[in-house]
Amino acid sequence: MKIVIPGGSGHLGQMLRTAFSARGHRVTVLGRGSGPDLVTWDGRTLGAWAHEIDGCDAVVNMAGRTVNCRYTAANLQEMMSSRIDSAKIIGEAIAAASKPPRVWLQSSTATIYKHTRGPANDEHHGEIGGGEPEVPRYWDFSVRIATEWERMLDEAVTPSTRKVAMRMAMVMGAEPGGTFDILFGVARWGFGGALAGGDQFMSWIHERDFVRAVEFLIEREDLEGPVNLASSHPLPQREFMAAVRAAAGLTIALPVTNWMYEVGAFFLRSDTELLRKSRRAIPTRLLEAGFAFEFPSWPQAARDLVTRVRARPS
Repeated sequence: MKIVIPGGSGHLGQMLRTAFSARGHRVTVLGRGSGPDLVTWDGRTLGAWAHEIDGCDAVVNMAGRTVNCRYTAANLQEMMSSRIDSAKIIGEAIAAASKPPRVWLQSSTATIYKHTRGPANDEHHGEIGGGEPEVPRYWDFSVRIATEWERMLDEAVTPSTRKVAMRMAMVMGAEPGGTFDILFGVARWGFGGALAGGDQFMSWIHERDFVRAVEFLIEREDLEGPVNLASSHPLPQREFMAAVRAAAGLTIALPVTNWMYEVGAFFLRSDTELLRKSRRAIPTRLLEAGFAFEFPSWPQAARDLVTRVRARPS
């Protein structure tokens, strides 16, 4: 099977690229760099790269500026345009293909759902976010990015290509620089306690289940539209970090107040929304379709990840 991954040079794209190649698939990455199996594109305009899509089996679009940055006006606009432009031009390339792919998986995010500590959000009954009275107004922009991202997918005229919006939770992997690597590092520094009270929900998915879910969506021709890629067991941040500490045998767990997190996020060039927003998404459509999680619970996943991080070459 030939799989094209726009934006495949990023952290999650590389995760998919490595897994698909190991399974014997032919993988082509569309990106701005250079390297084996990488085809240059700008993410905005049609070019020679479109020939890679014509005749391929699946497109898995992972393109978009990282959200792990300061949410300045310029960065927010780049986050928006990089997602909208890439989705729009991929739709045009598929529409122009003489042999279009049978499936287009489009990245989206569980951030599209409202900030909530109440009932979980699934694809059938989940509430789209925006305007929640208890959160900063600039958080609405992240929801706008997600909804516009999915609108580009919906509006693309690709009658021969099934379309899926992957509403992804935070993917937890053992690679350096990933989300888990950062959170584990914070715990090792002794700041693995409750963050800003710790009652905000963390939606997550283990990297192996993420890859398996993407493969599942490629193969299942009856699935289209939004699908949550998240464990069925989101949990409050304080419990999430407690499981990390338990897996690592760490006993010191200093809490992190709002102002401490603001200062830390500033120096890390990140934004507080990433861990303060209460994302409580569950994967109803995956479960209905029969997908079985290898890591359904966070304590189990945390033990696996801690073991693998510690086994990395120093």
